[in-house]
Amino acid sequence: MTFKMTRRAAVATSVAALLVRPVIAQAATTHEVQMLNVDPNDRRARQVFIPRIVVAQPGDTIKFVAVDKGHNSEGIPEMMPEGADVWEGDIGSDVEVTLDTPGVYGYKCTPHASVGMVGLVVVQGDGMLDNLDAAKDVRQRGKARQVWDDIWEELDGLELA
Repeated sequence: MTFKMTRRAAVATSVAALLVRPVIAQAATTHEVQMLNVDPNDRRARQVFIPRIVVAQPGDTIKFVAVDKGHNSEGIPEMMPEGADVWEGDIGSDVEVTLDTPGVYGYKCTPHASVGMVGLVVVQGDGMLDNLDAAKDVRQRGKARQVWDDIWEELDGLELA
C-alpha cells in the first residue's frame, strides 16, 4: 500500500509540528519549599526551609509557602548567578520565583537568617556551578555559617547533571 501525502496535509503537518514544539519546550515544574517554625522530621530544628536544597531546570518555578506566617524568602544577591534577578517576598506571604539562569541561588528568611533559616536552589544547565565558589565565599553570621557548611556538604553529595 502506498501513501500519498497531499500538499495540504504536508503543510498542516508542518504547522502542527511547529505549534507543538514550543509547548514541549515550555513544560516547567513548580517546586514547593515550605517556610516553617519547626522541622516536622526533627522537632529540635527550628526556623527552616523544607527542603533546603532544590535542584531545578531553567524555567522552573520555586514556590515558597508560608506555612508558618513569620517568614519570607529573599534572594541573597552575592549568592546568585550574574544577571539573575533577586527576589524579596513579604513576611507571612507565599512567593513564586521563576529561575531561568543556570547557577546556584542562595536565599534566606530575612528575620531568621542568623538563626540558620537559609536555603539553596541549583538551576541546572551550562555554567550551573560557575558562581558556586563566590557563593561559598559570602560571609555568613550566626548559626547560618554552620547551616551553609551543611548545605555545601550536602550539595557535594548530589549528582547534578
